[in-house]
Amino acid sequence: MLRFAANISIAFKEYPFYERFQRAAEAGFGVVEFMSPFVYDVEQVVAAVKEANLKVVQFNFLDGDLAAGERGYASHPNKQLLWRGELLQALELGRRLEARQINSLVGIMLEGVGREAQIECLVENLRWAVPHLEEAGLPLMVEALNIYDNPGYLLTTSHEVLTVLDTVNSPWVRFQYDVYHMQRMEGDLVRTIRACIDRIGHVQIADNPGRHEPGTGEINYHFVLAALEETGYDGYIGLEYIPSGKTEESFYWLPFDKRKECTAADLNWVCSK
Repeated sequence: MLRFAANISIAFKEYPFYERFQRAAEAGFGVVEFMSPFVYDVEQVVAAVKEANLKVVQFNFLDGDLAAGERGYASHPNKQLLWRGELLQALELGRRLEARQINSLVGIMLEGVGREAQIECLVENLRWAVPHLEEAGLPLMVEALNIYDNPGYLLTTSHEVLTVLDTVNSPWVRFQYDVYHMQRMEGDLVRTIRACIDRIGHVQIADNPGRHEPGTGEINYHFVLAALEETGYDGYIGLEYIPSGKTEESFYWLPFDKRKECTAADLNWVCSK
């Protein structure tokens, strides 16, 4: 079965942030994900989740100034104490929200700091995090981003992420596989998903070009999601796409009564728009 989570940081932007939780529930979703909640009133976030009777699959922490090109700090040597402190706060909030996991962007390449030094810092931080993740029961996701939307990002392919995970060597640090980013960087989506499935802790989707909903671009999501289902993947699929129109209308490919859980067969018309 395929399980979906609405991303309320990218979708539902027609509404104020705290209202988006209820809008997602009204649109038929039972699970949401979002970027860092620490830029908002955390107590209002907790209340909004409970009032909408939703579950949280994951949230980011310490994204940095995304508009200015920042993409987290997990690999930044001069931000190590900041990152570790924010991780502990994220784990505490994760427990309150009964989240499934958390996510950290690793950062962009820094001038005057070699790539190897940044990878070493990233590995050190992830290894430091492992006992805290295990104690909280919350895995940490690490993802690759494409260089076109995210110039200078440190990890840009599945191989680069898996190399870091192999070095950390812990089941508490897992691969967040974003189909949109990986289509732009390497393609070969289904083969890669099958090969990496034991390392994948979360999947996100959007079509290409445009990063809109499935069915608006070149990715054959009927084939990709069917292959994902065949692997036995038991995590969630985050709908991290920019709606091409009104958010509620962008879910045309996912029948209302199937938005919490369905089979790939329910999505036979996903590419027909």
